[in-house]
Amino acid sequence: MDIHIRMLRDILQFDDPGDVAGKLGISSAAWPLFGVIWPSEEVLAHLMLDYQIKGKRVLEVGCGIALASLVLNQRAADITATDHHPGAGGFLDYNVGLNNGKIIPFVRTGWAEPFHDQLGTFDLIIGSDLLYEDAHVNLLAAFINQHVRPCCEVVIVDPGRGFHTKFTRKMGSLGYSQSQKKYESIDYLKKHFKGWILTYSK
Repeated sequence: MDIHIRMLRDILQFDDPGDVAGKLGISSAAWPLFGVIWPSEEVLAHLMLDYQIKGKRVLEVGCGIALASLVLNQRAADITATDHHPGAGGFLDYNVGLNNGKIIPFVRTGWAEPFHDQLGTFDLIIGSDLLYEDAHVNLLAAFINQHVRPCCEVVIVDPGRGFHTKFTRKMGSLGYSQSQKKYESIDYLKKHFKGWILTYSK
């Protein structure tokens, strides 16, 4: 699949007119992290090349540059994307245009923000490299649990930052069965991928 992407040159960029990101708690050092493609996102995008999506409403959480959403859009999936960063939506719209795709609905929201209720519920929720801090475990689990349908799947690609075990326990306490595995086909990555593919279902 041929996907065209505009992204930041590197993680040294910064552009926050009006201090929009700053008011959301996004520092200048953290500002560019959304705008490049990380290995976990590449793994997630490759998983979505042939993932079963027929009849499913799909949500990408913490989409960043949204490579997985763009792949799913090319497959005519019913995909919605979210991210905490105020710049993510503009990049998503531009990249959809680059690929002549249909508009991907985007909602800028944090996991603890009350107005994400407008998202509704989904059959499949996906994300990559989401668990940066210990506090993210409960926030992400609660966010996901609020937006799943009674029968659902959750796929998270985690690079191994150390919080996925605690997250899995939390998801188990919410009634999800789970499995995890290493990703074998990683010849497209420049470095060895040490992370996990985490799958949860109800």
